[in-house]
Amino acid sequence: MTMSVWAPMATSMPISSSSSQLPARRNFRTCCLVNARNQARIPMPPLNPKDPFLSRLASVAATSPETLLNRPVDSEIPPYLDIFEAPKLMATPAHVERSASYDGQRPSSPPPDLPSLLLDGRIVFIGMPLVPAVTELVIAELMYLQWMDPKQPIYVYLNSTGTTRDDGETVGLETEGFAIHDTMMMIKNEIRTVAVGAAMGQACLLLAAGTKGKRYMLPNAKVMIQQPRVPPSGLMPVSRVASRAKEVMTNKDTFVKLLAKHTGNSVERVNTVIRGPYYMDPIKAKKFGVIDKVLWRGQEKLMADIPPSEELDGRAGIKGVDEF
Repeated sequence: MTMSVWAPMATSMPISSSSSQLPARRNFRTCCLVNARNQARIPMPPLNPKDPFLSRLASVAATSPETLLNRPVDSEIPPYLDIFEAPKLMATPAHVERSASYDGQRPSSPPPDLPSLLLDGRIVFIGMPLVPAVTELVIAELMYLQWMDPKQPIYVYLNSTGTTRDDGETVGLETEGFAIHDTMMMIKNEIRTVAVGAAMGQACLLLAAGTKGKRYMLPNAKVMIQQPRVPPSGLMPVSRVASRAKEVMTNKDTFVKLLAKHTGNSVERVNTVIRGPYYMDPIKAKKFGVIDKVLWRGQEKLMADIPPSEELDGRAGIKGVDEF
């Protein structure tokens, strides 16, 4: 009995001591391996090269990982912001929203507006009366297109009543049209003008100021030239009304000289024509020298197939008489 009891006790003691030491050694070794793996594999944040916050965070994780591992437990500073010397390195909400994308459905940048799309095709569209805001935009677009490529042509589409409305009410100063005209003359690019709808007053001057041989009108467009109008004087003193009227006369002389230069007419003829509103369809505008060509699809073939009016009259038995 004694031997039988003592033997299990003797054999059980070494086994129990060895079994208790082996898990302890394994646990210590496992903890060392886990710590080494955690130090070797630091969780990297998603990197956006346009976000300075994430870029800085990734740089710190690569160079000094202990800065990210040994974080203070109770800190008044928000997480990971203490590694920055200046808060301006963080991305603004606008940057975050522009760079966001949800399942590929959100664009990476906002879509451009229509003038920007036209500008990308080297098209400047003047579709409003020539007020200061329109003049500023048009001049900026012309200078930008010259800066982009001074050799490529610029297309200026016109559908404007100039500095006055069709009923004669003044909406802007004549100098607005002169500013765009002088910019067109200053830049190096070839400027091709196209009248769509209407080109009146100063807009007609801009149409005629295009490169010779590259001035167009659509078939149903119209142009009109007239004298500049005096803006409403209201309760102005008489002296100011007189000075303003004198300035309008100066602008009128400048308008007449420029229009005569671009159309090839004499100053006297232009002065005579603009005494009242002078409307021109594409045929009259071409004869007057405002444009060079009526622009519509297939016009060359159709015009070549149409015989002259004298031949048509002869076929119909009509004889023209110059004098009675």
